[in-house]
Amino acid sequence: MSVVKTGLTRHQQSILKFLEKLDSPISAQNLYVQLRSTNQRIGLATVYRALEVLKLRGLVQRRTATNGESLYTTVHQHQHYLTCMQCGQSIAVDSCPIRELETQLCQSLSFKVYYHTLEFFGLCAPCQLEVPQSLNEDETNRIPVELSSHS
Repeated sequence: MSVVKTGLTRHQQSILKFLEKLDSPISAQNLYVQLRSTNQRIGLATVYRALEVLKLRGLVQRRTATNGESLYTTVHQHQHYLTCMQCGQSIAVDSCPIRELETQLCQSLSFKVYYHTLEFFGLCAPCQLEVPQSLNEDETNRIPVELSSHS
């Protein structure tokens, strides 16, 4: 679904159209490289500024990868993730468990939601096998006695 919004610069429209064609999130750096490979004359700073404007207008959403890099999609690409804290792999979740809550909040608080994010962090199956047995879930959730006594 191609969206051309009035009041957007040609670069902002170009970036929005490009994001609509993607199936997965993309970093600003990779977006810049992709746009340049299609012979679009655009600077990296312009890409960052355009993404920020599109985000503030409710057209683009940003999520942060485990390496700290921002990843962008259109708000129409509604997706949630399970993200491995060790290898950084993100696994898409097929359903949205909070749509009903979003609707209730919008109605009860007269708030317009452009998008929401939901992401769970943990270890994927292969990374769980790499974690030493001594670091099982019970032990990682405990505070050491010597730390808890220093109040």
